Amino acid sequence: MINNLPNDASTAEILRSSGLFRDVDDELLGDILHRMHRETWARKRTVAAEDENKRFHVILSGRLQVVQINEETGRIVTLFLLAPGDAFDILQLLTGTPCEGTFVARDDLDLLTLPVDEMREWISAHPEINRNFLPYLGQQIRNLTHLAGDLALHDTETRLAHLIMRHVDDEAADHHHLKLINDLSHEVLAEMIGSVRAVVNRQLQHWRKQGIVSLDHGHIHIEKLQALLNRTRDHKSLPPKFNS
Repeated sequence: MINNLPNDASTAEILRSSGLFRDVDDELLGDILHRMHRETWARKRTVAAEDENKRFHVILSGRLQVVQINEETGRIVTLFLLAPGDAFDILQLLTGTPCEGTFVARDDLDLLTLPVDEMREWISAHPEINRNFLPYLGQQIRNLTHLAGDLALHDTETRLAHLIMRHVDDEAADHHHLKLINDLSHEVLAEMIGSVRAVVNRQLQHWRKQGIVSLDHGHIHIEKLQALLNRTRDHKSLPPKFNS
């Protein structure tokens, strides 16, 4: 059935890789795809969550940053960095009220979208989706818990170490590359740990001088994984990774 949809096969594969739609059968996946419409957002587009309060979105390509901004100080903290297969706004889907935040397109975004009420009805009609929906929601809550703990309990060096360790792509290689955050500016990395660009830049330069990381045109390469791990909260094991 999926082959007959107005969406290409790669669209279905992206949904299948999502925590929300993993292991959903062809008929059910085809049904939700037929209800959705494609939408694109240009890179750096910024949208108040309340302006998207009647639609539910799934990301096909690009990254979306969900932030909160202190209008008085201009300080920004990132709640989520979402990747292909992720959805927003989950809170609105549950409560009918959008999150108190702002959506920022970090890349050109390709999205699937449909009215929130229609998505809610679809989930109600297919309770088996809760097998995926509840763990996906639980992971987002877990991510917020780690963020709150980092902001309240740890210094900037530890928070930055946690952020990097959560996004290590290949722990077995000689040089440990990062996924999702690797080409983000120091300003955006700072927003992800509740800091400012100058502090993050200073910390990365300090690690570079110690040989812990190397910096190449905005990309971070981990040279000494154990040394970076020693800067994390328990000095014994990797902090839980985010499913972004």
